[in-house]
Amino acid sequence: MPFTVIMHPEGFDLLHGDASILSHRNDAPAISIGTGRPDLEMVRGNFRIDDVVETRLALDCFAQVDGCIRLWNEKRPDIVATLALEERALQSILTFRCTDPAFNRLWIDMQCAMSEAFWGGGEQMSYVRLNGRRFPFWTSEPGVGRDKSTALTQTMDADGLAGGDYWTTNYPQPTWVSSARYAVHLETAAYSVLDLTDAGRVGVECWSANVDLELFDAPSLPALVTKMSDRFGRQPALPDWAISGAIIGLKDGADTFDRFEKIAASGAAITGLWCEDWIGIRQTSFGKRLFWDWKWNAARYPDLPAQIAALAERGIRFLGYVNPYLAVDGSLYQEARAASFLALRQDSDAPYAVDFGEFDAGVVDFSNPAAAAWFAERIIGQEMLDFGLSGWMADFGEYLPTDVRLFDGSDPMEAHNRWPVLWAKVNADAIASRGKTHDATFFMRAGFSGVQAHCPLLWAGDQCVDFTRHDGINTVITAALSSGLLGNAYHHSDLGGYTSLHGVVRTAELMHRWIDLAAFAPVMRSHEGNRPADNLQLDSSAEILTHFARMSQVHARLAPYVRALSDEAVATGLPLQRPLFLHYDDAAYYDIQDQYLYGADMIVAPVVEEGASSRNVTLPGGDWVHLWSGDVYAKGTYDIAAPHGQPPVFTRKDSGHAALFSAITQEFRA
Repeated sequence: MPFTVIMHPEGFDLLHGDASILSHRNDAPAISIGTGRPDLEMVRGNFRIDDVVETRLALDCFAQVDGCIRLWNEKRPDIVATLALEERALQSILTFRCTDPAFNRLWIDMQCAMSEAFWGGGEQMSYVRLNGRRFPFWTSEPGVGRDKSTALTQTMDADGLAGGDYWTTNYPQPTWVSSARYAVHLETAAYSVLDLTDAGRVGVECWSANVDLELFDAPSLPALVTKMSDRFGRQPALPDWAISGAIIGLKDGADTFDRFEKIAASGAAITGLWCEDWIGIRQTSFGKRLFWDWKWNAARYPDLPAQIAALAERGIRFLGYVNPYLAVDGSLYQEARAASFLALRQDSDAPYAVDFGEFDAGVVDFSNPAAAAWFAERIIGQEMLDFGLSGWMADFGEYLPTDVRLFDGSDPMEAHNRWPVLWAKVNADAIASRGKTHDATFFMRAGFSGVQAHCPLLWAGDQCVDFTRHDGINTVITAALSSGLLGNAYHHSDLGGYTSLHGVVRTAELMHRWIDLAAFAPVMRSHEGNRPADNLQLDSSAEILTHFARMSQVHARLAPYVRALSDEAVATGLPLQRPLFLHYDDAAYYDIQDQYLYGADMIVAPVVEEGASSRNVTLPGGDWVHLWSGDVYAKGTYDIAAPHGQPPVFTRKDSGHAALFSAITQEFRA
């Protein structure tokens, strides 16, 4: 048994192997319970969350009774908690229950070695290694800037709490992976916090006193990732069309197809056209927003059915956009309201209206199985799949207000974190209903524990169109590596970034660097951003378009390798983009988050610093071949030249895919 409980006269230890990861004594209790109430404010998916703790009781008495541990406070023996360890096939489960339902707070101080490293936490944008920081788990907008020291973040904070911080993310998950080859998962949707600010301590805070701690153990880090993928769910293989060429994002109405043909004429390898404005637009001060009534807008795209068919004859798929909310001025909102499929206000039977910035929308209540089925069939099935869409951005999911009234009577404070998982399931169910699980796909930014079972592809959300440390291009790599460790095999980003506010606009350098990065992700997809007219696009200059065409061809040539990695992901749950330490368990690699293994046989080190013409690349043991020159490098750290179109990329000399890599070198040699 990898996890055991050892009893002592004055307490107990929870051991992983020979190491104690939880030590509880009467004179040094590691577990406390209490009562509290949230102090919370939400503005358009951004949250300020504080806790008003009313009671906190250290559980300083214990007894072993009927195979479980009973805990209580000496001054309050009437409040009893129980703790029991159960072995299951995949994991051990430490079950914590409190006899008094009024108690809704739990604090646990776990232990770790001083040198132990931790990763995970969902899709983290700023840090892959979690040590030294505190990470709340609450799905939300990640914010603009995400760095409290910058003027942009401060400006956005003043405007609707929208600045964010290093820990804010669309996809949190209370699961952390240890360098000691074990992992811990809190099986709860309640707001929780992982506190690693003190070396040697793993602090856990949860806004529920009834929690399961799931404990995973494996002989290696890859085996640990596989075990968690078995637990949370595994994505299907990506369709061939999604990985064998670029997906061009345009939202220019009837003029879109003329622009698309210009890009196609560049020689770019293209397998998809993504028009998120297929349902129409509305203009706001933030920029062009979509009209949230999820069906074809014939006024904006008058010939769309014929154009989709013509694209299909060329092997090019058409993609759109959807989210789980319905604009109050749209026809689908009226259908949902008539069927009582919308979440309600707490104080009346009126539908709850969410302010999305200059327009309101209703919340389709996915706690109602009939409402979820209606959305899957009526909207995604009929209006999208039957219309001819092969994929879409399934946006949002993190906006569920905490003061709605839901069909199933659940507490919206806990339903909030579950909402992205329910939203992902609606999309997956719709695709399955048409028998297209391996042909159509969708991509999401929001998530929580269990989204892996339903969402086939993540994207990194709305990065700023810049090189900033906490909200720029580099956060895409961090997001892929952190989420991949928890069983999310496929990840990509908006080529060029998305958010352009307060004078922050794309530069030619940023476009070139993002093109290089996107070519070495499973899916290469461009986005025009929130303010297309203010920002450079793929077709803004001949230089950018030529570069994009070349790198899209590189991406296409890699498709056989990506297919092999996708097959491996289906079999093992291993992500395509991996931190070096996953295969090379060396403490020297624990903090590296600006380069990655692409499968086990390729290392990609994109340039993510403004003004850089080269960068340091760390190569682990073995012989590594520079993709653009064919030169061979041994283990070590090297300063590698990195002109546009030649991001530092290395392949294993003894790879089973060496012939494919060599052919790419010959075709695209520097």
